[in-house]
Amino acid sequence: MHVAPLGGTAVQDHVALAEIELCGDLIIAASAAHEDRLSLESIDEVLRVAEERDATDG
Repeated sequence: MHVAPLGGTAVQDHVALAEIELCGDLIIAASAAHEDRLSLESIDEVLRVAEERDATDG
């Protein structure tokens, strides 16, 4: 069994953390939705796709 050493040696993968946060946002949106599935528009809204497009276009 491998045990992480004590101390400040933890490595953070910022991309992985961002993906985990987005997955959590999708899970929360899906659990709050009244329909069986989220629409593509709802998914885009949760993932802030339009905001990303606007930021790269401007």
